[in-house]
Order: sequence, then C-alpha cells, then structure tokens
Amino acid sequence: MNSRVRPCDTKRVAYGLALQANLTTTIPMVSLSFLKTNARWLAAGFMLTLMSGFGQTYFISIFAGEIRETFDLSHGEWGGIYTLGTGASAAVMVWAGALTDKYRIRTLAMAILPLLMVACFFMAGFWAVWMLPIVIFSLRFAGQGMISHLAVVAMSRWFVAARGRALSIAGLGYSVGEAFLPMLFVSLLVLFDWRILWVVAGFAAILGLPVLLGLLRSERTPQSFAESDQSLGMKARHWTRGEAIRHPLFWMMFPALLGPSAFGTSFFFHQVHFAELKALSHFELVALFPVYTGGSIVMMVASGWLLDKFGTPRLIPWYQVPLGIGFVIFGLTGSLTGIIIGILFFAATSGANATLPNAFWAEFYGTKNLGSIKALATAIMVLGSAIGPGITGYLIDFGVGLETQFVWVGGYFAIATAMMVVGINRAKTSLSATT
Repeated sequence: MNSRVRPCDTKRVAYGLALQANLTTTIPMVSLSFLKTNARWLAAGFMLTLMSGFGQTYFISIFAGEIRETFDLSHGEWGGIYTLGTGASAAVMVWAGALTDKYRIRTLAMAILPLLMVACFFMAGFWAVWMLPIVIFSLRFAGQGMISHLAVVAMSRWFVAARGRALSIAGLGYSVGEAFLPMLFVSLLVLFDWRILWVVAGFAAILGLPVLLGLLRSERTPQSFAESDQSLGMKARHWTRGEAIRHPLFWMMFPALLGPSAFGTSFFFHQVHFAELKALSHFELVALFPVYTGGSIVMMVASGWLLDKFGTPRLIPWYQVPLGIGFVIFGLTGSLTGIIIGILFFAATSGANATLPNAFWAEFYGTKNLGSIKALATAIMVLGSAIGPGITGYLIDFGVGLETQFVWVGGYFAIATAMMVVGINRAKTSLSATT
C-alpha cells in the first residue's frame, strides 16, 4: 500500500528532525578521551547495530501492505507467518548465540553479514507464500538475532567500568536505523517496486562488512581476557547458563525480557494499520519516527551514564514504566499531539532497553559465560517479537481493535515492573560479595 507524499509530510519530517537535534543537545557528555581511546571498538558496535536494521521489524513492516496485497493475506495470516519464522530464529539463537564465547566477533560477522545479504535477496525474489516463513526466519535470525547479539556481547565483555557508556554509544546504530531507514524506504516505495528495494537493502548490508573488518583488525577477543579482567556476578562468581535458568531472578525478569520485544514489535509491525486508525498516511506516521529516535538517543546515553554511576539494581526495575504509559496513550489518543507524547514515552524505555538489560546479565551473572547466557536472553527477545505480531494480528481479525489491545499492554507492563522490583530487591544482596 503506497501513500502519496503530501506537502504537510515534509513539514512533519522537518519538525521531527529539528526536535531530534534539539533533544540530542541535552545528552550527557561522554569524555573525549574515552571516545578517542575506544573509537575502533565503539564504532564496530555502532556498525553492527545499524546493520541489524534490515532484519528488524520496523524495516520489514514497511513492506507489510505490499506483502499482504501480493499474497492476499489477512492481518492474522501475515502475523502468523511472522510468528512462525521469528519463532524458529529464536530457537536457533539459543545455540548460535553461544558461539560468541568461542569465536571472535570479526569471524562471526564475516559469516552473518553475507547471510543477511542473501536473506534480503531472498525477500526480493521469493514467489510462493510457503516460502515466506523461511524468508522471515533468515532475516530475523541474521539481523535481529545474531548481529544484535554480536554487538551487545562485545560491548558488555570489552568494557567493565564503562559498560553503560559503551552500550549506549553502540546502541546509537539502532536509533539511526529506526529514524532514517523507514522514511527513506517509504519514500522510495512511491518510485520503485518493493522487491527492488530489498535488493538495495541486501547490497547495503554487505557494504558494511569491509568497514567492520577494518575496525576490528586488532579485535579484543574472549580468549585474550585474563580471569582477573572479567566481571564477576552474584556471589562473586561466574554463572553458567544452566545455573542462571535455575535461579529465581531469571524467571522474575522473564516478562520484562519478553514484553518490550513483543509489543514494541507489534507497534512497528502494524504501523500501516495504526496510521489508518489515526487517520494518518503511512508517510506521516514514519515522519514522526525521528521524534522517537531523538527521545531514545537521549535516554540511551543518559541511562548509560546513570548505569555507570548508580549500577543496574537501582535503575532496571523501573525502566518499563514509560513504555506502559506510552501504550495506554496510543490506545486512547486520537490527536497528533497525543501520538507524539506516546512516542516519547515509548522512546524513553526503548533507549534504556539498549543498555540496562544488557548490563544486567553481565553484572548479575558475570562475563565468562556471557555469550551463552545472553544468547538465551536474545532468544527470549526474539520469541517475544515472534508472538507479539501473531497475537495482535489474530485479535484484530477476531474484532479486538488494536487500540483496545494497546491499553491492555499498559497493564502488562505494570505487572512486569512489579515482578522486577521484587526479583531485583531479593537478588541484589548477593552482589554485595562481588569484587
């Protein structure tokens, strides 16, 4: 479904970019010496998170209208296919993500980025609906799953005292992609067939590989770290993945790990339908995404700075409160101003989500087995992004409106927050022994 670009659209774009620039000036300063000393590795993290965009829901869902129209799919059928492909990628991530404990990021990137290129070309060329789950699997596994996983594991392991700042700087790649890829490709949809644009995405993905390899010529590797340089977790020791699963804190955190991915994905996945409900063109909606980016950048860097200053236990129990408020606003508002306010609340949690959960695993469970533990967390996140679109899509087909669902989502995050408060308060005493 293509939308014509109207004169007011360019004004919305200009407003969004201006607000983003204004918000960015409020970001807490990161020392120039830190940036200069670690520029190579920070830039590598940024490149990885940016390249992951081609497998993220906010990008794939740009073409939802065209895919549904081409194959005559309902909201529920499209959501179900997305759930199937993404769910399969979550299962594979449990195994593949643990490879970061054994191999260099550089080595894994040389395999994953070409896989992402092939997945983009596959999306451009598939001809039967039965192939669509395989296409979605390949895009989600390579982009959302492995490339994102490489970035956060690298930053969490390479940096200890400055872990929050490193995660926030690397996470800017997500924000840049979210801000500009939708606007760019929605604009190009007016001029080009959607399949051609997936060929462009494939070439863009592989062009990032030589840049990344250049940045990681002298990569820090898992094997290069002495035991004394690694960060210990609860009870002053390193936890294995099996021990983490058996610990009560893991399950108290489970709804919080699942929720942002499930329902954040649902928002972007149904962006075309959401725009219709709010009487906006698709381009008008994506023109507001720089507002989201500006807010998430501010919160991403602020949360990284606060994380290094105050630690994970004080911050993480509360970071999903703005997201719950944002979804309630999405469900109830009918005005453009209300949507912008909802987006800013959404962005607050999204920015913090790039730093706090990733630092949580290293701080509470240690870094020696971080790859395998974080792989499980990534699998949960991918699982959430699988079930969210499927559930919301089928509920739309059965007459439960998206706006009603979003109000319910606000209640979900209230429950997830309460569980985090209880779980973290019980577990943080075990950190007192950590050296």
